[in-house]
Amino acid sequence: MSGDRASAPPGRTRRRLGPTWDAASVRTLRRHLGLTQRGMAQELGTRQQTVSEWETGLYRPRGASVRLLTIIAERAGFEYEARGSSSKKRED
Repeated sequence: MSGDRASAPPGRTRRRLGPTWDAASVRTLRRHLGLTQRGMAQELGTRQQTVSEWETGLYRPRGASVRLLTIIAERAGFEYEARGSSSKKRED
């Protein structure tokens, strides 16, 4: 049995916590890449409105979007700070 599953309730596995992308980090990454919100949305397979909502702090990226942002950032040599998700922002 793996260490993650040993301490989780029966039938459930613990989720791994990755970096949390806040509004400023998303905006800074997009600018680092030289993309518009529309261009960033196309790269991520999402809507321009979603990128705008992330950048204004209305929502935060989650799930696959977090993984994609992290992969894109690492491949682009973008320095970002992984933050814990202590904020109670709504997620998109």
